[in-house]
Amino acid sequence: MTSLARFSINQMTVKQLSLPELVDACRESGVGQVGLWREPVQEYGVEAAAKLVRDAGLAVTTLCRGGFLTAVDQDERARALDDNRRAVDEAAALGTDTLVLVSGGLPAGSKDLRGARERIADALAVLGPYAEEHGVRLAIEPLHPMYAADRCVVSTLAQALDLAERFPARQVGVTVDTYHIWWDEDAPAQIARAGAGGRIHSFQLADWTTPLPEGVLNGRGQIGDGSIDMREWRGYVEAAGYTGAIEVELFNDALWARDGREVLAETARRFLRHAD
Repeated sequence: MTSLARFSINQMTVKQLSLPELVDACRESGVGQVGLWREPVQEYGVEAAAKLVRDAGLAVTTLCRGGFLTAVDQDERARALDDNRRAVDEAAALGTDTLVLVSGGLPAGSKDLRGARERIADALAVLGPYAEEHGVRLAIEPLHPMYAADRCVVSTLAQALDLAERFPARQVGVTVDTYHIWWDEDAPAQIARAGAGGRIHSFQLADWTTPLPEGVLNGRGQIGDGSIDMREWRGYVEAAGYTGAIEVELFNDALWARDGREVLAETARRFLRHAD
């Protein structure tokens, strides 16, 4: 029997919709869960956004995003820590227990990947306890290696877990995103490792389609359109003990150019066809 009970629509998938429009579209499509992004939530007002989704009966599965923790300059690092504390506060206000972290790329002029990852660990030592105090878990999201220079020096689940396992699972875990890890033959074993430690804090779907667009950021394909077997990856995370929401998070200019309600309804149908 097919069901949308586990399905969550990430706000970025339909970013052309305002927050009230997204809430209405979820009602129309029978979607009960959303993953929110900080910028549109801040624009609407954090407390107002929390009331809007709460009154609509929607569960907030994650907040995106914190992170960008690789700066060398001490003032930049202090600002990043302050911003991440605010992100934790926002997640708590919205009623989600998971803040997704995109760790950050190499600082300008640097070629030191290991050093950048160590600075992430230093930041997590500060942010993990703060997040726990507020009932929020930090979920490190490894991004495909093509983003290592400018966006995320954490490229594999193994690297993410090597960082997360320095801290209690109630503070730091990982996000498993098909788009970023489907190519990695070690990823299924790392999903099992994450599950054994109770560290799968978020699971996201997006398909890999080619050719990639210029700039590559907005190349996340609608599920079912590309090379990734969504049921296979769902099987891995469920075998590892994950029972939480399954978010579809797409950055895609062609989808953003369409009617957002239609995209949401299509995405729900694709989830049922390819991932349920």
